[in-house]
Amino acid sequence: MSNRKQRKLEHIQHALSVGQDRTHGLEDIKFVHQSLPNTNIDQIDISTKVGELILSSPILINAMTGGGGEETRKINQALALVAKKANIPIAVGSQMAAIKDANERLSFEVVRNTNPNGIIFANLGSEATVEDAKQAVNMIEANALQIHLNVIQELVMPEGDRSFEGALMRIEKIVDSLSVPVIVKEVGFGMSKETCQKLSDIGVDMIDVGGRGGTNFSAIENKRRTRTLDYFQTWGITTAASIAEVSSVNGHPSIIASGGIQHAMDMAKSIALGASVVGYAGYFLKILMNDGEQALLEEIIHLQTDLRYIMTAVGAKTIDELQNAMIVISGDTNQWLQQRGIDTTKYSQKK
Repeated sequence: MSNRKQRKLEHIQHALSVGQDRTHGLEDIKFVHQSLPNTNIDQIDISTKVGELILSSPILINAMTGGGGEETRKINQALALVAKKANIPIAVGSQMAAIKDANERLSFEVVRNTNPNGIIFANLGSEATVEDAKQAVNMIEANALQIHLNVIQELVMPEGDRSFEGALMRIEKIVDSLSVPVIVKEVGFGMSKETCQKLSDIGVDMIDVGGRGGTNFSAIENKRRTRTLDYFQTWGITTAASIAEVSSVNGHPSIIASGGIQHAMDMAKSIALGASVVGYAGYFLKILMNDGEQALLEEIIHLQTDLRYIMTAVGAKTIDELQNAMIVISGDTNQWLQQRGIDTTKYSQKK
């Protein structure tokens, strides 16, 4: 078995054993109660838009795996089937393994083969070239390409990259060359307003914040080291703070919230902070592996139902209106944002 394939399988195993930190900061977000919401649950519309893509609901099965042989092919096939039945988008894991080894293509191609009419996101790291990007998109006939940023994971990974020069320039070339939109995503360490501004300036119109609080890839890679880099265990910007940071950028790209998202309330709070779509990865993977496809499909349906309940309670008939629902930010998230020069009162005094 190749080192890359072995690493893919170890990531799945460790993600399940490590679990999610649930330190995403969303506990600091509270909705302002509305006693007269003037809503009817039968009239709630949870369709949304990210970039130019129209989605039936804000739920995304986010990038998880691929490139690890038959085991990852089976996982991606199951996830693609759930995405098809639920009519929600799905992202694959990094396709660099398949670009380097054609034998791994099937573990990604199975997603499009299983879900021929679905919205599917390709995925590569920031080391990718324009040619790599085109291959990844063509491989699964993708509707968009995710480019993931994972500096901390690479630094902790025993065999990881140690140079990150030129990433922004490579991303710009890909944005200018592809016929599909580009999403830039973090993998669990959050996104700052400064990073978002740089990406926006080169034409990126979708950002997945990938905040701290979900699957901790520093912890996962430290399990693969003989000498751990413990100082990276709590590194990063929380999901809540990351969404607010990106939202503070004038004309900011569409926001995908991810990083420890589990419940419908997590989703609703993320949208109220400024997200349009919410990505689930580790939480969905655990359900799939422990309880199977039908259980995961039922959980997605419950999430959609619960979101409608929450929107009814806060007086939001659409996702756009939920983005304008009043929230109060307290605790560490409020302190972080205040020190970062972001006025949190704009969330509690919306009109």
